[in-house]
Amino acid sequence: MDYTIMSNIQDEHSRKFEKIVASSKEKIRLRDLANQWVQIAKSDDMKIKKRQWKALRDLKPERPMILFETFAVSGFVVEDELECENEFLRNVERTLVYGIKQYNDLGDDIVLEEYFRIPWKLVRSDYGVQIVEHHAENSMGYLSNFPIKTPADIKKLKQRDFSVNVNETLGVKDSIEEIFGDILPVKIGNYDNFLTETGFNPFTGNNFVGITMDAFKLIGNDNLLLWPIDHPEALHELMRFLTDDRIRFFNWMIDNNLLDFNSDNQFAGPSGYGYVSDLPAVGSDKKPELKDLWVWPESQESAMYSPSMFNEFCLSYIAEVSNMFGMAYYGCCEAIDDRLTYIQKALPGLRTLSVSGWNNYEKVAEILGKDYVYCRKPTPAHISNEGNWDLMENDLKLTYEAVKKHGCPVELVVRDVYDIHGDMKRLPQWVNLVKKVFNM
Repeated sequence: MDYTIMSNIQDEHSRKFEKIVASSKEKIRLRDLANQWVQIAKSDDMKIKKRQWKALRDLKPERPMILFETFAVSGFVVEDELECENEFLRNVERTLVYGIKQYNDLGDDIVLEEYFRIPWKLVRSDYGVQIVEHHAENSMGYLSNFPIKTPADIKKLKQRDFSVNVNETLGVKDSIEEIFGDILPVKIGNYDNFLTETGFNPFTGNNFVGITMDAFKLIGNDNLLLWPIDHPEALHELMRFLTDDRIRFFNWMIDNNLLDFNSDNQFAGPSGYGYVSDLPAVGSDKKPELKDLWVWPESQESAMYSPSMFNEFCLSYIAEVSNMFGMAYYGCCEAIDDRLTYIQKALPGLRTLSVSGWNNYEKVAEILGKDYVYCRKPTPAHISNEGNWDLMENDLKLTYEAVKKHGCPVELVVRDVYDIHGDMKRLPQWVNLVKKVFNM
């Protein structure tokens, strides 16, 4: 067992950046990968896929789009495939290898851009209390200390401080540019909320709201269940605090010129691209504003609430943050079919909704119709472990029947597949199964 402190405390805001010097072997390796990446990025296939992704988000789909989140799959890229010894350069190498390998091996609709993107190195303090998670070895499972145990503890919360390590970020950019910037330009902007070690940052540009996630981490599931009845005023106070925190954070990002357009192959939501005509394109001359960007709201932690309780205690706060942005991609793994009308009303910029296996596919398709992108998240358990092809195919057929009947623009995005017993052939086989079921 291992203890990990998961609060946002970081002591690196004043850390000086030591220039990274690649060995001859590392430079040759990274330049070779950069060349492979650019060849793919400049291909006609990429131009077509960008057009098709944009058509989907514009609600004028040419066909269903398919994406597999490979960086979660154990063994898709093994350490033996990586040659760089420097930890940072190994992360850069990892990013390049994942993109190239996914394009070559899966046959899905991954897009590689003609640049290498890195995020700003942010420093965010905690909320005045430490969130300590007790992780099981080699597992995502954990127990937390849930530091806010009673309504009286809310007074312990303090506003977070935000800062950015400009020197380190620019030093990282310069280091990469010296290695392959003449082949693959380096673009800087946005942040990665989940993976903060620079070099491998797949969630860069994903403007995650995460209010109920932090509420859970602070008060725990028992209090999330009990406080709406026993202490509703305390739960509102907590949600107000977290909402104000997000508003301050995103305004701080904009005021400090840290946010960039995310209408490219950055994730508009959880593993779904942001190409769309209604927002400025990456590289536009205008200064980004929040209304020019995608945002990702969700509320998995409130799945046990009734729709009206969810609307009162969660959605009203989530919407306050989300509506600062131009376009929203709602949801993750939670069911939305019983609360979808609330979500539609609360989020006028809503464009895409995540439809996990907990939903009634037909009901969601009927409500969404042609007015939103139906982002189907196939049930990962069917693909994981030994795999069950009958369940996979049935899952896809039910989706196909629902979206065809109601004319929904659709994407199929696989997330949270972790262990497939080393059977990497299963990934392209699943992509081919989608194409078969959807007559592509």
